[in-house]
Amino acid sequence: MLAIFDQTVAKCPEGLKSPEGHVGAVSGVGPLTQLFASSHEGAVTVSLGSSGAIAYDSSNQNPFLPRLFGAVDDIFCLFQGTLDNITSLKQQYGLSNNSTANEVIILIEAYRSLRDRGPFHPSNVARDLSGRFAFILFDTSRKATFIATDKEGSVPFFWGTNSEDHMILSNDVEIVKQSCGKSFAPFPKGCYFTTNGGLKSFEHPSKEMKPMPRVDSQGQVCGANYQVDTETKKETKKGTGGMPRVGSAADWSSSY
Repeated sequence: MLAIFDQTVAKCPEGLKSPEGHVGAVSGVGPLTQLFASSHEGAVTVSLGSSGAIAYDSSNQNPFLPRLFGAVDDIFCLFQGTLDNITSLKQQYGLSNNSTANEVIILIEAYRSLRDRGPFHPSNVARDLSGRFAFILFDTSRKATFIATDKEGSVPFFWGTNSEDHMILSNDVEIVKQSCGKSFAPFPKGCYFTTNGGLKSFEHPSKEMKPMPRVDSQGQVCGANYQVDTETKKETKKGTGGMPRVGSAADWSSSY
């Protein structure tokens, strides 16, 4: 799977940018999706207009970490892995009577609950997922992302930034390398990323994330590995208790 997002949709942390730059890297949304399609048989590409593009393929799958792709209304979701608590999640999000609801459908419904109905926090949604997974969700109507990986980092999943400041995400490390040069790293385990909230740990949502320089086998800096900064705590507005109280009709995606 592959996602390319414009910086207005998903702004990459500065720590991912390597001083070595993007020498010889593939630039542009079109060339990168073509590269992905040429190396992944039967790949399907969806243009997101000025927001970027996503691509999916079902070839050479790991049977224990299958890949899924789906869309409901204006929401697209790429998913790899499995969820162990599908039954309880169906009940939680009102899908208990939908026998065909899989991980993608559950995640889209969870996101819609987060966005439209509340009072759910993104960290709660991600923390409720039990299993081995990495997913990329994009809401075309809001131009908003919701991206996460499990706390063990069970699924190979990488992110980086290219010469045009696009965020690149994929389970294929070679595609990320060819696009981002040295400016990439594994996506942090136990973390999620949203358009308005950036990168956060769903296990430690009150803590900041800090970059730790990553050095390759040749001694060159390659982006950064992000980890929870246990020494600092996020500031909260007085009287909010760390979580804004809004009406049920409010758009929660704009708060995080």
